[in-house]
Amino acid sequence: MLASFAELVQAAGGGPVADLGCGPGRATAYLCSLGLDVFGIDLSPEMVALARQAHPGLRFDEGSMNALDVADGALGGVLARYSIIHTPPEHVPEVFGEFHRVLAPGGHLLIAFQASDGPLVPVQAFDHKVSLAYRWSPDRIVGLMLDAGLVEVARLLREPGETERFGQAYVLVRKPVQP
Repeated sequence: MLASFAELVQAAGGGPVADLGCGPGRATAYLCSLGLDVFGIDLSPEMVALARQAHPGLRFDEGSMNALDVADGALGGVLARYSIIHTPPEHVPEVFGEFHRVLAPGGHLLIAFQASDGPLVPVQAFDHKVSLAYRWSPDRIVGLMLDAGLVEVARLLREPGETERFGQAYVLVRKPVQP
C-alpha cells in the first residue's frame, strides 16, 4: 500500500508528503527511499527525538494532527498510519477536515487502522499498551472522509496476523481537483 501510495502521489505531480503520527520514522524513511519529499510529524517529543536520531537526513517536527502547521493545499500526500487510533471518535471529523485542508487538489491520503468487527459496529474502544484506542469500521471511516470532501480510491482489509488481535484496514482517498 505504501508503494502504491507513493506512485499515486508522484503521478499526481508530487509535492511534499507528511507522515502524521510518524513515531520513530520508519515509514517516513521508507517513503523517502521511494522518491518522495517526505517529513514526519508526531505529538510525542520522545518519538520525534528517536526519529531524528535514527534518520538524521530527514525532517521531523512535533505537532498535532488537528492543528497542522502546514499551509492550505501545500501537501501532495498525507500518510496517517495507525495515528488516529487514539483520537476520540468525536474529534476524528475535525482531523479529517484538517487533512483535507492541507492536501493539494489531487493529493492523496493513505490511512491505516485496526478494523472493527463489521459494518454494524462503527467504532469500538480497546485497551492498548499506550492508552485507550479505537477500532473503526472501514465504511464509517470512508463516510467521515467523504463528509470531509475526500473521495475514496481504494481500500484493503486483511485478517489479523499471528501477533495481531484485530483485522487491519487501509483506506486510500484523494482530494478532488475541482470541488
